[in-house]
Amino acid sequence: MGKYVYTILFIFLIYLKLVFSQLPSDQVSTMSRVYSILQNNIGSSFVWNNDSNPCSWRGVSCSPDNSSIASLSFQSFSISSSEFLTILCQIDTLESLDMSNNHLSLIPNEFYSGCGEILGLKHLNFSRNNLNGFLPTFNGFRMLESLDFSHNSLGGVISSQLDGLDSLKSLNLSHNNFRGTVPTNLGRMNLLEELQLSFNNFSGEIPLNLTNYRNLTLIDLSLNKLSGSAPEQLGEFTRLEILVLSLNNLIGGIPRSLSSVTTLRRFAANQNNFNGTIPFGISSYLRSLDLSYNNLTGMIPFDLLSGPNLQSIDLTANGLEGLIPANISTSLFRLRLGSNSFSGMLPGGSLGSLLELTYLELDNNSLIGLIPPELGLCRNLALLNLAHNRFTGPLPPSLGNLTNLQVLSLHFNNFVGEIPEEFTLLNRLQKLNISMNSINGSIPLSISNLTSLTNLDLHGNNLNGPLPNSIGSLSSLIELQLGRNQLIGPIPSMPPNLQIALNLSYNLFSGPIPITLSRLTQLEVLDISNNRFSGDIPDFLTGMTTLTHLVLSNNHLSGIVPSFGNHVLVETSGNNLNPSSENPTPPTGRRRRSLASVIVIAVATAATAVGLLILIAVFVSRRYYRVNDEHFHPGLEISPPQVVHGNLLTQHSIHRSNIDFSKAMEAVSDPLNVILKTRFSTYYKAVMPSGASYFVKKLNWSDKIFQSGSHERFEEELKVLGKLCNSNVMIPLAYVLTIDSAYLFYDFASKGTLFDVLHSYTGNILDWANRYSIAIGVAQGLAFLHGCNSGQILLLDLSSRSILLKSLNEPQIGDIELCKVIDPSKSTTSLSTVAGSVGYIPPEYAYTMRITAAGNVYSYGVILLELLTGKPAVGGGTELAKWVLSNSVSQNNWDQILDFSVSKISVAVKSQMLAVLKLALACVSISPDSRPNMKSVLRMLLNAR
Repeated sequence: MGKYVYTILFIFLIYLKLVFSQLPSDQVSTMSRVYSILQNNIGSSFVWNNDSNPCSWRGVSCSPDNSSIASLSFQSFSISSSEFLTILCQIDTLESLDMSNNHLSLIPNEFYSGCGEILGLKHLNFSRNNLNGFLPTFNGFRMLESLDFSHNSLGGVISSQLDGLDSLKSLNLSHNNFRGTVPTNLGRMNLLEELQLSFNNFSGEIPLNLTNYRNLTLIDLSLNKLSGSAPEQLGEFTRLEILVLSLNNLIGGIPRSLSSVTTLRRFAANQNNFNGTIPFGISSYLRSLDLSYNNLTGMIPFDLLSGPNLQSIDLTANGLEGLIPANISTSLFRLRLGSNSFSGMLPGGSLGSLLELTYLELDNNSLIGLIPPELGLCRNLALLNLAHNRFTGPLPPSLGNLTNLQVLSLHFNNFVGEIPEEFTLLNRLQKLNISMNSINGSIPLSISNLTSLTNLDLHGNNLNGPLPNSIGSLSSLIELQLGRNQLIGPIPSMPPNLQIALNLSYNLFSGPIPITLSRLTQLEVLDISNNRFSGDIPDFLTGMTTLTHLVLSNNHLSGIVPSFGNHVLVETSGNNLNPSSENPTPPTGRRRRSLASVIVIAVATAATAVGLLILIAVFVSRRYYRVNDEHFHPGLEISPPQVVHGNLLTQHSIHRSNIDFSKAMEAVSDPLNVILKTRFSTYYKAVMPSGASYFVKKLNWSDKIFQSGSHERFEEELKVLGKLCNSNVMIPLAYVLTIDSAYLFYDFASKGTLFDVLHSYTGNILDWANRYSIAIGVAQGLAFLHGCNSGQILLLDLSSRSILLKSLNEPQIGDIELCKVIDPSKSTTSLSTVAGSVGYIPPEYAYTMRITAAGNVYSYGVILLELLTGKPAVGGGTELAKWVLSNSVSQNNWDQILDFSVSKISVAVKSQMLAVLKLALACVSISPDSRPNMKSVLRMLLNAR
């Protein structure tokens, strides 16, 4: 009984201690001062509990008995002032301080001298700020175990600044601008366990002195300028779990000693210049191995794919040859062996046992034989790429069992027979490419079952018969390639949301060009060349305002060529057209003047007739220019949209006096004012009574993907966006809401889109100085959006078409509001259309269906590649990013990737372009985790000057 009494008494005493414990008065006073400063610095957005006990305040953690402050976390507080930091050093019980993801630009020297005396301080985190200058010397800090200054703009050389950190276990200095050799003075006690130095400018060889830190479990030296070979001494790290050497200039062989590191789980050395063969046993203990984009040769070791723990292996773009080993680990979920020289047949029995396999890429090899039917057992496959090989025989119907498949690429092989009906059971399939084979028969009527399909490419086969009417029900389809077959008969209604291309060339279609094509109001490329179409070129083609390329060559067309906009490349050769009207390229200034003269004469001689024709043309034009299917009657003017509500967002007095809502609504009621048309909006030029020009952008509220009942929320979001200030972002100046639409006002960008300027057919070449300025401007805008104080702003569709130019070196990022109002779950079309334009969509989106900052970085990387190569994001059926990656395996070939018309100007220009190319390659890395954030991108871009 006494035992229980003592127990109860003991518990009661502990309870009393907890109840009556309180912080020392000096700590309460210190925290009150700190939070008062934060309140003044951050403003009304900083809300904190004004309770007398700081232990209950936001960001404060105390000891279990609330007798002392143990941890402070001011993460993501939007703090820009550092005046309070030295005050924190008065808290002598502090164990952890987290200041990450703020806007600090400096740390006072008094902070280092003061907090260095706190004996219990173990963790210090200043990552993701705006710190610049040099790394300070850490005196004191004897118990500091973790130091994180990543994602800043610190620079200089690291020598002995960290040598006094006796207890240091984790050091993260990644995403900065440090240079010189890799530091090796990292604490006297050699206790270091994690070393992260990626995304810097470290050069020289990997120092052998690193092996003094035998406790290292993580080493990340990726994306630096390291050269030389990877030392065999790396095998001496007996506790190493992660080793990342990617994106450097390393040469020589892969260290064989790594095969003996039994703790190693991940080894990544992709995008270097490693050569020689892959060591035997290197994957014995690994879960992930990435040696892609190197110069490795020889055969795959027979044990490489069989590691019992192996989950992911990437050997893409090397010079490997021989057979693919049959002994493959059943835990594998990603196998990437594309762009090598593998030969022989696929090991069907082994592949059939890979029930966890999700991604299989074997493209661009020399594999032969039949596709093993056992592949149909890999039910988790989401991506299967066997393109550009020498496979033969029929397509196995068993692939129809892969119900999770989203991408199926079988193009450029020697397949024969018909398209299996079972393929139409793949209702999650988004991309199907069976082009450039010898497939015959007709397109299955059940093709309409593929409701998720966004890209269908069957060109270059022997398909025959008519197109099934059901093809028009593929509402998610944005690209349809059916060229170079033997298709005949009438052309049915095409999928309404085709956006990238409709290619019906080199078939047996005949008759007049069908008017049903006019419904393709988002189409960019239409190719119906090399058929038997006859009659006039219909005027409705000029009303397809998103067209950039129209190919009508080698048909039986007659009459005259209608007048198309200068942004449309029209090819009409090989027809029976009036010679004076044929105009395969955009007209020169002289031709435009001649045409104008003819019109003037015609008007002078037949004013009445021409007037009637113009009236009819205006009505026809309005019918095809409009975003919505609005109805009007001939002979009646279209009334301007009825304003429900309008509001000015800008405080700029000039804009407030210039913007006239009524005049703007008159402008948007006239299709002749259309400047640009995109998936979700139409840009109009509106000239105000003052003579000032503005963009008025119409959003299509009737599209179901716009969130229902979002008018009010949209207004609130616009008010937030209207307060932003960045010269490289299109900030809304005002808005107007009508019954079915929203109209946003912007500064007018007179040079049009980056796509138009960079890929126009005028013969004018954008020089490197302007391209570089554009690259920096877009990076500044995107870094600003990703780091907004009001919350990160992600872009649904970042491409060269969504960047407008006020001048040739003043870019502005558009469509920043779309992420606030679009609900992808309600999309009636392809999610890929929502997520961006083909060629810019990050590879992971097909599986994650998430818009991310890393995905925006990928899209920006593609824009960089456009600026560097002069090529569009998609050309000839190939994505630019993939083309560049496949041609960048050896840095000796990098200069061949560049736009020669620009790089030839000088050695300095070429050198700068090569530096930017390295950054672009990092941005379009397959792995989202390997891409730099936009702040680091901007820093590295500026360093390329």
